[in-house]
Amino acid sequence: MSSVLLIDDDGKLAEALGEYCVRFGIRIEPALTPGAGLAKLAREHFDAVILDVMLPEMDGFEVCRRIRQTHDLPIIMLTARGDVTDRIVGLEIGADDYVPKPFDPRELVARLQVNIKRHEKISSLSPSTEVSDLYFEGLSLHPLQRETRVNGHSVELTTKEFSLLQLLAESPGRAFSRDEILAELKGTENELFTRSVDILVSRLRAKLKPLQPIRTLHGAGYAFVLNRIDPSEETT
Repeated sequence: MSSVLLIDDDGKLAEALGEYCVRFGIRIEPALTPGAGLAKLAREHFDAVILDVMLPEMDGFEVCRRIRQTHDLPIIMLTARGDVTDRIVGLEIGADDYVPKPFDPRELVARLQVNIKRHEKISSLSPSTEVSDLYFEGLSLHPLQRETRVNGHSVELTTKEFSLLQLLAESPGRAFSRDEILAELKGTENELFTRSVDILVSRLRAKLKPLQPIRTLHGAGYAFVLNRIDPSEETT
């Protein structure tokens, strides 16, 4: 059974959602405040987090930032219906998906299942899987460990950020259109149209500074522009 942390100050929602989700093999663990949620996350294992934007103590965006400092599990944010700004901000700071309130619980369950399954698939790669590390000047990618290093320092990337970087880095110089990237990542947020790709690229660029490995090719999409090097030449 999957274990999901729900950080939302609506106790009735937590109770109703818990009763509904258990039918689908999902256990909901409620936390009515950000502090309680972060404390539970620090001492217990969870397969995903459902995070409301409007919370006491601190808003959901700040909670999302704090979770991303130490965890790479799927985060689904609950936003006000029609508030595109909340959705974009949530994706920019590391959320994997969103569901607008009020929502159909069937949609939330479906998004939970898709995100948890994707994360488990990535995490279950065995050491025998033939996945090559990628080395560039100042940058290295280690797919089995899901690790990225910039100038020798580890950089924390979300699952989607790493997947996008790996996709581009495996074909240096090739232009990927936004539609190609969406198809390759097979995300659940395609309804956000190609704006979601721009958000992912923006997040990546910020985290990979001072390097500038991703170039915008107007009318064509994005391309990785660093040249591969021998591992012995990697900057440490």
